[in-house]
Amino acid sequence: MRCLQHRRASIYGSIKLYMGIKLEKVAITCAVTGAGDSVGRHPAIPVTPAQIADAAIEAAKAGAAIVHIHVRDPKTGKGGRDPAHFREVFDRIRSSDTDVIINLTAGMGGNMHRPYEDPNQPGPDHDLVTSEERFRHIDELRPEICTIDCGTMNFGADSIATNRRRDLVWMATRAKELGVKPELEIFDMGQMGHALELIAAGLIADPPMFQFCLGIAGGAPATTEAMQALRAMLPPKAHWAAFGISRHEFPMLMQAVLLGGHVRVGLEDNLYLEKGVFATNRTLVEKAVRILGEFGIQPMTPAETRAALGLRSRN
Repeated sequence: MRCLQHRRASIYGSIKLYMGIKLEKVAITCAVTGAGDSVGRHPAIPVTPAQIADAAIEAAKAGAAIVHIHVRDPKTGKGGRDPAHFREVFDRIRSSDTDVIINLTAGMGGNMHRPYEDPNQPGPDHDLVTSEERFRHIDELRPEICTIDCGTMNFGADSIATNRRRDLVWMATRAKELGVKPELEIFDMGQMGHALELIAAGLIADPPMFQFCLGIAGGAPATTEAMQALRAMLPPKAHWAAFGISRHEFPMLMQAVLLGGHVRVGLEDNLYLEKGVFATNRTLVEKAVRILGEFGIQPMTPAETRAALGLRSRN
C-alpha cells in the first residue's frame, strides 16, 4: 500500500510539473444538505437545525475547511430560508469546539414556479422575494462567506431560479459593506460573464472566489472541457473550486485539483459514497481527504483557507 501511495504521488508530481500546477494543499468545502428533494431518497438527510449543525461539525472534524449551509423546514423537509433556522445552525456550530468557515447560502427566495398547465399562476414551490429579504440572514449573522448565484436558469420542469443583474449588484454591494466574502456560484459561461461584471465594477473584494457548479440540468455539464472553459475566463489571482453532482462528484474533484482548484463534496450534491452505499457528509469528506492524500495533497485548515481567501477573522 505504501509503495502504491508513493507511486501515485510520483505520478501526480509528474502531472503537476507538466501542467505547471504548484498547489500542494486544497480547501475542502462540504455542502451539508442543500434544498433539493433528497429527503425520502436518503435515510439520513440533515433537516433540523440541530442535524444540519451536527453534520457540519462532523464534516469539519473530518477535514472540511468550509461548510456550505442551507436550512430546511423541519416539518416538511423542504428547503427554506427562515433566519431563525440559520441562526440556530450558525450558533450551534460557533459554540462547538470545532473551527470551520461558515458559508451561508443566499440563493433561496429566487424561485419562480409556474406550472405548465397554467403558467400565469404561481405553483406551490413559488418563492420570489426581494434581494433584501433573501439577504436578511446574511445581514443578521454576517458569516465569513455567503453565496451569490450569478444568473438565471431552469431548475426542474416548472421552476426558474431567478437572479437578475439588479439582484446581483445589490447582493454584491451589501456583502462588501458587511465584510462578507461572496462565493460566486457559476452554473454556465453566461453567469461567468455576470460575475466578471461585478468584479469590474469594484463590487467584489480581492481575491475573488468562484465555485463552478457542474452537471445540473440547465447548466454546464460535468466535463473536463466545461471546467477548462470556465477556468480560462477567471480573472488574475482568483480562487476557485468546482464540483460535479451525483456520480460526477469525485471525478470532478480530481479534475479540479489537476487544474489548480479547490474542491467540494457533500450530501447537497451526491447521496452515495459508492454505488449502492449511502454516504454521510463525514464519509464524503473522509473519502475526499483519502483520495487527495494518495496523490500527496493535504487539506487546508480553516486558518490557512482564511489567509488564502483574505477572509476577515471569525471573531
